[in-house]
Amino acid sequence: MRGALLALSLAAFASVASMRAADAMLPRLAADFGVGIAAVASVVTVFTFAYGAMQIVYGPLGDRFGKLHVIGWGCAAASVASLACFLSDDLRTLVIARAVAGAFCASVIPLAMAWIGDVVEYRDRQPVLARFLLGQIFGVALASTLGGFAADRGLWRWPFVVLAVCFVVAAIALLRIVGREPPRAMAKAPADAPSVFRSPWARIVVTTVFIEGVVVFGVLAFIPTHLNLTRGVPLSQAGLALVAYAVGGAFFAFFARPVVQRLGEKGLAIGGSLLLTLGLVVIALSPGVAVATGGCLVAGLGFYAFHNTLQTNATQMAPSRRGAAMALFASLFFFGQSAGVAAAGFLVERYGTTAVLVGAGLAVIPLGITFAWLLRTRAALQPRA
Repeated sequence: MRGALLALSLAAFASVASMRAADAMLPRLAADFGVGIAAVASVVTVFTFAYGAMQIVYGPLGDRFGKLHVIGWGCAAASVASLACFLSDDLRTLVIARAVAGAFCASVIPLAMAWIGDVVEYRDRQPVLARFLLGQIFGVALASTLGGFAADRGLWRWPFVVLAVCFVVAAIALLRIVGREPPRAMAKAPADAPSVFRSPWARIVVTTVFIEGVVVFGVLAFIPTHLNLTRGVPLSQAGLALVAYAVGGAFFAFFARPVVQRLGEKGLAIGGSLLLTLGLVVIALSPGVAVATGGCLVAGLGFYAFHNTLQTNATQMAPSRRGAAMALFASLFFFGQSAGVAAAGFLVERYGTTAVLVGAGLAVIPLGITFAWLLRTRAALQPRA
């Protein structure tokens, strides 16, 4: 169990880092390939599109062939795609390699959470999921920093080697674990996401996570822009403020067990949403980067407390079809993020970053309170299995 969690956290780190590593490389890629920023931005967009589109595919595959098995081979393929990114000599080849990498990176996180749901009792599941979150948190925190550092020194290819090594280590560890397990019976037919969505409680959970993605991640992308435009903070420092967001999430993960035992799911939903609101408002009104960094830390703590509660409930949406259920959950969260960034960009042009940050913060409160209230109906809508 401990070895599998460590391997899954490493795979999640590499998956998330792969998504974010190229963000800070765009100016260097534009210079090296002699094209504009809009053209090289495709190395980001094709990854995210493939990542989102493939989520639904891996859920049923995991239910049929074994979740760790699918993740292990997905990591092996992602390592090859990462090496292809390293070896790319032209933009077209790099774009293709990034699309393939996104397609295989999509196998990791939803199936890992589904596997945790399979092997961990519900009463113990939330702290375990919180520890698994550490890999994703550090992936977000370190990817852009590593990518920017390498790009500044003309070494943009080398982060892909680091990612390939991480994927290889995770793949070997997971496939060795699978090899020691007794053979499992295959499902007669793969479960699809629409069959999961027919559950009333599943609809509540995935709708909530979609709205969360719209509200929270829509404005998260504009925090560096806000600090730069309204407070004159250099973009390099403004970007580092987001590291504190990941630190807040790590703080929750380290202390998840006692916090979960003390507050329960309802308390985490309400308390997490209130902390998230406080953090976003502090960021919006902060006089400088130091206070904004503190706001990012509080917002990260609140977000991961709330989101971890949603993740835990998602693992119980359809116990017999957990892979498909987690794929649906991840897809809706991902699509919410995409819609949120587009909506926030539209609103920022008309009302400014301060108003959008405050508005998003206030919108989180009714979302958290509503979900906490709906938790009382869970037993009737989705009996635990």
